Amino acid sequence: MNDVRSPSRAKQPTVNARIVPAGTLDVLSRDEISRLRDASAAGLHGLLRSCALAVLTSGAMHDSARAMLDRYPDFDIQVLQQDRGLKLELKHAPAQAFVDGRIIRGTNELLFAVVRDIVYVSTQIAAGQFELTDSSGITHAVFDILRNARVLRARFDPNLVVCWGGHSISREEYDYTKDVGYELGLRGMDICTGCGPGAMKGPMKGATIAHAKQRHRNNRYIGLTEPSIIAAESPNPIVNSLVILPDIEKRLEAFVRIGHGFIVFPGGVGTAEEILYLLGILLHPANAKLPFPLVFTGPKVAAPYFEQIDRFLRLALGEAAAKRYQVIIDDPAAVAHAMQRGIEEVRDHRIAQHDAFFFNWELNIDLAFQKPFDPTHAAMAALNLQRDQPVHELAANLRRAFSGIVAGNGKEEGMRRIDEEGPFEINGDPEIMRALDALLKSFVEQHRMKLPGSRYVPCYRIVAADGRGGR
Repeated sequence: MNDVRSPSRAKQPTVNARIVPAGTLDVLSRDEISRLRDASAAGLHGLLRSCALAVLTSGAMHDSARAMLDRYPDFDIQVLQQDRGLKLELKHAPAQAFVDGRIIRGTNELLFAVVRDIVYVSTQIAAGQFELTDSSGITHAVFDILRNARVLRARFDPNLVVCWGGHSISREEYDYTKDVGYELGLRGMDICTGCGPGAMKGPMKGATIAHAKQRHRNNRYIGLTEPSIIAAESPNPIVNSLVILPDIEKRLEAFVRIGHGFIVFPGGVGTAEEILYLLGILLHPANAKLPFPLVFTGPKVAAPYFEQIDRFLRLALGEAAAKRYQVIIDDPAAVAHAMQRGIEEVRDHRIAQHDAFFFNWELNIDLAFQKPFDPTHAAMAALNLQRDQPVHELAANLRRAFSGIVAGNGKEEGMRRIDEEGPFEINGDPEIMRALDALLKSFVEQHRMKLPGSRYVPCYRIVAADGRGGR
């Protein structure tokens, strides 16, 4: 039962409530509750508050943690240990999360998923259970977090398609993602995304209709996120399995470990970061023979976007990178057929290699792709973006450059650094830098950096090694 009290007089419509668990968390220890209530810099209360607010504003169109906290400055959440179990006390919570005084069931489940993952990761790290200094240890940490969230399912054939793309895409592009999701759902495929709006919501929305038509049961709509992203991009309401990984690198590894096929829709710098992460891994010699279906797709209006992406990838990473993906424009059924064929190859390969269907243990991921990157001004300026290195390492460093821009655009710490020290400087091989500058400018012109209607102020400055700069 939900014990709902009187509405508050905050700037936005709010309510106070006490919520009992729904989903995958019922009890916590006293030590865990103490951590969640600790509002000091070392405590978890600030993290819990920002992530919980994101869940409670599910469906809201915003791309800044600051903006959401400004809308609900009085919001607070406390964990209460009751004799009969756990409760959450919400103060000045967004009214949109309630219907007739009761919290929406799906919102309730996602809210307790937030508590579950924050507590689990913190407890495991504090107890020294995660070995985060070597590649194998990091992979096992990702596995443990996903297993604790009950995302890994044994004895099921591969059918999970990861969909990446932008949160502020056009209506035509959004409708296309729904069409692709519908075709995937008709063929019994489940969807995993970054859990936000736009291209992260559309495929799930299309798949729900197809799954209903096919009477497909136990559907999975998995959302993988991390604290700084969920604070800026609220989960979409279709997600029924939310997992919060501790940082962007572990989130990206989770995608490639559990996904059986990958689709990339139009996006911006975050999508480019994901593409470079995945291609960098696939370009490692150890992964050369590993089947990994990857499709770039969008409606006809998105063709120039993918032409630009394809041109940049070929110039920076070479033709070997281009062989790892295919581009399909304006044909949702063809995308679904490509995924079907690719996932069949994945199934056959894993049977032959005795690898699990639910977690891709065979995939080799170097430590360079796993170590968290802190985008300080010094770290961004020091990135090696020259050609005098293996191509997969160049991809890893280009991924870090895009990660820094993502942070400067919408993550609280990155935005603070830009406010205090000005734009990041990115320098490297002149040809790559000019291509990068052209790509980023096209993102700005197409409103792929911020939500439409807002003026974008670049958080970066491209500096070619020959001294020629861009914005």
